[in-house]
Amino acid sequence: MRLNLPTRRRPSSLTWLACAAMLSAAPALLAAQAAPAKEKAKKEKVKQAGEAKPPAVFARTTPLAITLTTNIGQLRSDRADKAPWRAATITIADDAGKPVTLTARAKTHGVWRLKHCNFPPLRLDIVGDAGKTTELQGMGEPKIVNFCRDQDGYDQLLLSELQAYRVYQLLTPMSHRVRLLRTTYVDSASGKMHATRYSILVEDPDKMAERLGGRMLKEKGASPGDLEPGPTAIAMLFEYLIGNTDFSFRGLHNTELVAREDGAILPIVYDFDFSGIVNAPYATVDAQFGVKSVRDRVFRGFCAHREAFPAAAELFQQKKDAIYALYHDEIGQLMDKGRVDETLRFLDKFYESIETPRQANRLFDGCVGQH
Repeated sequence: MRLNLPTRRRPSSLTWLACAAMLSAAPALLAAQAAPAKEKAKKEKVKQAGEAKPPAVFARTTPLAITLTTNIGQLRSDRADKAPWRAATITIADDAGKPVTLTARAKTHGVWRLKHCNFPPLRLDIVGDAGKTTELQGMGEPKIVNFCRDQDGYDQLLLSELQAYRVYQLLTPMSHRVRLLRTTYVDSASGKMHATRYSILVEDPDKMAERLGGRMLKEKGASPGDLEPGPTAIAMLFEYLIGNTDFSFRGLHNTELVAREDGAILPIVYDFDFSGIVNAPYATVDAQFGVKSVRDRVFRGFCAHREAFPAAAELFQQKKDAIYALYHDEIGQLMDKGRVDETLRFLDKFYESIETPRQANRLFDGCVGQH
C-alpha cells in the first residue's frame, strides 16, 4: 500500500506490482545477512543515502574527451532487441592527466536511432575496476547518445538535446544526469579512425533509481492514478516546454518509472530528439495530436493531476533565468548563435503561455484523461 496516498485514492494494479517488486527482493536481503558486517554496514549506508557518492563524471560540464575503440561494423549490424555485448576499449586521461586505456564492453540499444542513424546509441560497461583512477568510475552501465550523421549539423542537434536534459535536471532531480563527451571513434577491425563527434553520456537508469531511493519498474500500463502528481506535473510541463509528444507513460515509450519503497511511483522522461526544441530534420509528429510540426506544442498533462499544475508552473517561473543561462554558458557557446537565438524564442513562447495564472489555467484546461 502506498504510504503517502490520500485515503480517497485506491492503489491501482501497478502500485501493487511496485510493492510486490520490493517484496520480491526479500530472499536477496536474507542472503546478504551472511555477508561480513563491514560490507553490510556499507550497503545499509548506500540504501539510506540513495547514493554512496555521485560519479565524478557528472560533477563537471566541460566536454570530456574519450576515444572509443570497438568493431564498428559489428556494432552497426547489431539491430536486434537484445543485442550482445561487444569488446571495446576507452582511452581517457586519468586523474594525473595521463592517457589510460580501459577495458570495456559496448552494446546497441534503442529503437528509431538504432535503425536510422549511421552510428547507433550504445550502453557501456567498464570491466571491473578499470576506471577507478578516472572520471568514469562508479557509472554502472550508462548510455551514450551518439551522432546520427557524421555532419556538423548533427553535432548541433545533439547539443540541443543535451541542453534539454540539462533543463530537466535544473527542474528536478528525478531526471538523468548527463555529460557532454567529445568522442573519437576508432574501428578495431581496421585500426582507422571513424569520426570525432560530440556525444551524450546519460546516467545508468538503475543508478538513477538508486539515487532516488527506489528501483526501476518494468511493468507497462501505468495510469495517472499510479503516478505521483507533483513530479508528473513537472514532467508533463517540461515536455510541453520542449515541444515533445513522443512519449507515453502507459507504454514506457521514452519514459521510465522508479518505484520507491514507500510505494510512490516516480515518472522520468528521456530521449528528446523528436522535440521542437531540437527540431531535427527527421522528427515527425503523431497525427493523433492534431499538429503538423514538432514546433507546435501540445500539453498532455493528466486532468487527474490538475491541482499540481500551478505549483509546477511556479517552479518553471523560478527556474527561468537559470534555464536561459544554459544557452550562454560553456556548453551554450558550442551551439551556433542562430540556433541559440531560435531556441530562446521558442522558450519565450512557452513562458508567454504561463505568464499569468489566467493564461496558465487556460493551458491546463487542455489536460487529458488518459495515457
